[in-house]
Amino acid sequence: MTSLAWPFYLLIPTFILLHLFISPYTKVEESFNIQAIHDILIHGIPTENVDQFLTSNYDHVSFPGSVPRNLALRSLLNAYALPWNRQDVSRGYRLSLYLLTIAGIVFRSELAILVGTITLYLFLTQRISIISVIIPAGLGGLIIGLMCTVPLDSFLWQSFPLWPEWTSFYYNTIQGHSADWGVSSWHYYFSNALPRLLLNPAIYLLCIPVAVLNAATRRRSLDLLIPLLGFVALYSFLPHKEWRFIIYVVPGLTAIAGTGASWIWTRRAKSVIYAAISLALVASVLVSFAASTAILGISSLNYPGGEALKVLHNEIEHPPKRHFDVYFDNLACQTGVTRFLESHNGPQTVLDVLEAQDSLQKRTWAYDKTEDPTMLLDPMFWAKFDYVLAERPEKVIGSWAVVHVVYGFDGVRLLKPGEESGSQTEPLYHAKKEVADGSWASKVANIWHVLEGLLRDSILRGHWAEIKMEPKIRILENQMK
Repeated sequence: MTSLAWPFYLLIPTFILLHLFISPYTKVEESFNIQAIHDILIHGIPTENVDQFLTSNYDHVSFPGSVPRNLALRSLLNAYALPWNRQDVSRGYRLSLYLLTIAGIVFRSELAILVGTITLYLFLTQRISIISVIIPAGLGGLIIGLMCTVPLDSFLWQSFPLWPEWTSFYYNTIQGHSADWGVSSWHYYFSNALPRLLLNPAIYLLCIPVAVLNAATRRRSLDLLIPLLGFVALYSFLPHKEWRFIIYVVPGLTAIAGTGASWIWTRRAKSVIYAAISLALVASVLVSFAASTAILGISSLNYPGGEALKVLHNEIEHPPKRHFDVYFDNLACQTGVTRFLESHNGPQTVLDVLEAQDSLQKRTWAYDKTEDPTMLLDPMFWAKFDYVLAERPEKVIGSWAVVHVVYGFDGVRLLKPGEESGSQTEPLYHAKKEVADGSWASKVANIWHVLEGLLRDSILRGHWAEIKMEPKIRILENQMK
């Protein structure tokens, strides 16, 4: 690694940490994994009184979801890659398929389709054989994967034998229940999801075609491109589509694009055309970086539940040495509330350790996210709570006062020349005043407002994209306690 190259190797971990700092919360799609990590780290694996221990401490027992999800080995190894330069190519293919099979068995069942497309392509191109690669990789990955997931998940779910990823695949794919969450057109992944995931149009309009058309890079590029696009095409037959189901293809597609970009860049001194294209590639990277930064700021506004719980713990004054009961409604749980954000007597995170221990012991908290409609209609159920994080306060029975409102992202409105910022759908700022003073939304509003003043008239000729916000979560305080 040269002295000039090492800063570039730090970019990936640096930007990962930056994203985590600016947008630290998770939404409902990741909540199960986060809750499982919390429960295993904080409470451990029980060795006695298993049923009682799991019921008292593990979130998945109280809120199991529609199907059991995997609790084993919650950290996914980034083991997916097709080896291009290996002395023992057959062994490299076998290891890749072996690791992919384990990942599909333990972590995400849709990887089975990716394993299938890669295996079929390698077999048809005579890179691998059934005896030496496919059977050893398939059987080895299957056995190791099942040994990792079935014993532990069966124990934690108290149901034997249990293979969560098969249960999920059967329920969502074979029985078709995934369509209950909405359906998309057959071309959604190609026309919408992939362009948004790749972000930079030069990747799929220029760099990938160059890598495929160039004889020197064609074979290696097709070795990745065909299985990846085959995976996306097969997954497009399922009516319910989400970008996270095909995110595995992004590293491979960017690798192909990198090959094409490198081929163009190394020829920038040979002609004016190559120099112009190289300059356009650099500009596209800078524009994509700016767009990604803007998207990061907007994405951070999608977690009003997590922001509301942070405000409740840290920005609202509470009397010391008292117990508080808090209720989370459905939207709060879907937009950032996790057990890692709960306040307990002992430290759970690095920030907790840094706090004075006496401050942690002054007050206690208990949390509830009951969804039983019968209980939610009972006034006595609500009477026990000190605070409620609610999307719709009118559904909370009793005498309650709104002590704080957390705003969330509500879309983007394109403004034409002459149109003023602000709308009836409660924009982030109105009449030059923020609607969520002191919050993260307010900070984003200030930055966006400054950018509007700098760019709208001078560069964009009066056009602008307005971020719209609306009240998402109200923090309610019980007036009867």
